[in-house]
Parts: sequence; structure tokens; C-alpha cells
Amino acid sequence: MLPAQPGGTHILVAMRIVSLVPSATEMLFALGLGRDVAAVTHECDFPPQARDRPKVTSDVIGSGLPPAEVDRQVRELTEQGKAIYSLDEQLLASLQPDLIVTQQLCAVCAVSYDDVRAVAERLESRPRVVSLDPNTLGEVLGDVRTLAEAAGAQDAGAELLEAAGRRIDRVRQATAGAEPVRVAALEWLDPIYVAGHWTPQLIEYAGGLDVLGMPGEHSERRTWEAVAAGRPDVVVVMPCGYDAERAADEAYEYADELERLGADRVVAVDAAAYFSRPGPRLIEGLEVLGHVLHPDRLPGAPAHWVEIGL
Repeated sequence: MLPAQPGGTHILVAMRIVSLVPSATEMLFALGLGRDVAAVTHECDFPPQARDRPKVTSDVIGSGLPPAEVDRQVRELTEQGKAIYSLDEQLLASLQPDLIVTQQLCAVCAVSYDDVRAVAERLESRPRVVSLDPNTLGEVLGDVRTLAEAAGAQDAGAELLEAAGRRIDRVRQATAGAEPVRVAALEWLDPIYVAGHWTPQLIEYAGGLDVLGMPGEHSERRTWEAVAAGRPDVVVVMPCGYDAERAADEAYEYADELERLGADRVVAVDAAAYFSRPGPRLIEGLEVLGHVLHPDRLPGAPAHWVEIGL
């Protein structure tokens, strides 16, 4: 915002932005808007500076639960129309934000959009609410432009998109003409969910063929038998919200089931950083997949994954 001052001059007044989605927080910092981020969620952990911001959300479901129990509690709450995350309205009101960034894509990933809208209408600052709801990689990149425009950072947005485009092209060119590797991407292991949204696209761009997921579609629940029927060469274990080490632990918990799939390799990746969140680091996730599937064509890629020995 640029309020007029005596004599016709203007001074820059920082925008107060509250991010209610970890991917949006990453995007804001990547756009150089970290100084304007007034508050974030309890799950916003990247970049490290984001951890110092006030937290306006908390998790209703306890931490450290086994996958089946997490799934049960999420289903129970959503079926009852209850929120999975709680929003600290008092703290939010004290911050008087100009812009609130949220999402409607996934009820498990953020505070309810309707709740956010209702709270925003009660705030004295009457903040603008922007919802980022991508289903494909192209839409994720489109959200960079949307957020940049909402926060007055169009030039930074253009630069970020240009850099992302160069990295995507590098992977696609490196894997062009390679024999596609059959891939099963598992977003949850109990029950089994196969990854959807942007993940099948990332697999394709990395020189793979997703045998289960559909680009732009929601993640779907399947059975171990259905996964085996896809005849994957590589199984990528990417539990939503888990890092590579915790994903590897989950993989070893279900080692017998994974072994029966008959794949040549099983790898666990850092989904929390590079696959679950539709933000700038999806590009690094693409590079990880490219290296996993075609290490001869993409050497030296980030090693944010763990080979599972079965």
C-alpha cells in the first residue's frame, strides 16, 4: 500500500499477511515477502524464518499416531462436519491482517475455508481472502502469479516462474526419449491412497509412467492387490506430511506388503517438503524423481530420498 503524504510523496507501508497454508508460506518467502508475513500455521516450517512467526492454528488430532488411527480420526471429524484444525481468532484479530491466504483443496490440510471467510468478515481490518486451490503443476505455478499480484510483488513472481520453468525444462529434456519407468506413488499406507493432483505429472516429466494416479484428480483409496495389478517397476512411498526418514520407517512397517508388489525398487521420499505441498519446492521434488527414475540422465540431483531394502 502507498498512502499519500503531504507534498504528494508516498511511503511504503508493509502489508500484513497471514498464511494459513504451509505451501503459501513458502511461496510468500520465495517472493521476497517474508517481512510482510505476520503469522503462519503450526505446520509452517520452511523456510526456517517462518518458524519464528506467531502461530494462528493448532491441530485437533494428536501427533505420533499410527496411520490407520490418523485416517480414522480425520474421517470421523470430517463426517461430523468438525474442523481438523482450530483457528485462534483472538490472535488473528490482534494482528489486523490486510491479506489472508488459505485453500479449499483439502480438508485435511488447512482450516476450513468457510471458517476463514466468516472470521475475516468480523475483523476490523476487513482483510482480503485469497484461496489457492491447485490440482496440477500448471495451477501451482499459476498460484505464484495470483499471490504475487495480491501482494504487489509481480516482478518477483515473474522471476520465480522463469526460474521454475528452466528447471522443469532441464528435467524433461534430460529424460526425453527414455523408456518410461512404471511408478506407483503411495500417499498413505494404511489404508492405501495413491497420489493424485500434480504427482502423476511430476512422474511423467521425470520420465515415468504413473500406473495408478490420474493428473489433476484427487488422491484415491486403493487396495494392495490393485497396486500390485499395476505392475510397478518402482514404488515411491510418500506419506502426506512425512519427511523421508519417517516415510522410510512407515515403509519398513509395511515391508511384507511392499515386497509382495514385485517392484524392482522401493524408495521413500520427503513428501512434506517436496510433494505434499503445492509450492515452489515441487520443482525440487521433480528433480528428485528424475534422479530416482533415471540416475544416468540426471546425476547429482538432491538426495532427499531413502532406498528401502526388502
